[in-house]
Amino acid sequence: MGIEIERKFLVKNPSWRDLVETSRPCTQGYVNLTGNGSIRIRMIGDKGFLTLKGPREGIRRSEFEYEIPIADATRLLESFCDAEVIKKIRHELTYEGNLWEIDEFLEGNKGLTLAEVELKSEHQTVILPDWVGKDVSEDERFFNAHLAKHPVSSWSPEAFRN
Repeated sequence: MGIEIERKFLVKNPSWRDLVETSRPCTQGYVNLTGNGSIRIRMIGDKGFLTLKGPREGIRRSEFEYEIPIADATRLLESFCDAEVIKKIRHELTYEGNLWEIDEFLEGNKGLTLAEVELKSEHQTVILPDWVGKDVSEDERFFNAHLAKHPVSSWSPEAFRN
């Protein structure tokens, strides 16, 4: 079984930009949004993915991801997604030996920038860069499946305090 263990943070300043190794556009949507998990369709760069995610247990959850043809991903996004699709730019960088993914959201979630780091265990120590702020790993408002239905453009400014 695939397991995803990640921490997610609000980004508080742009100093991470100098460290970026790759950047790609990302579009994703969700099928069957339930409290028991989600099915995600994603196009990132020129690749398509189908991902099944189980319910969260803290910062851990089951995850199964499969590459699919980009044409299939496009069609699934257009035909099967329950809510709005999320558009963002995904930047990747390495900091203190860990791969960080920085998502700059667009459209209804414009203004939101999140940093994620995947871990090998829940207890792994991570050196946090100075550009990360509040830990939102367990705050469901910042889960992409939630952002698809409730974009940050409808939130109050207090949600972003670091």
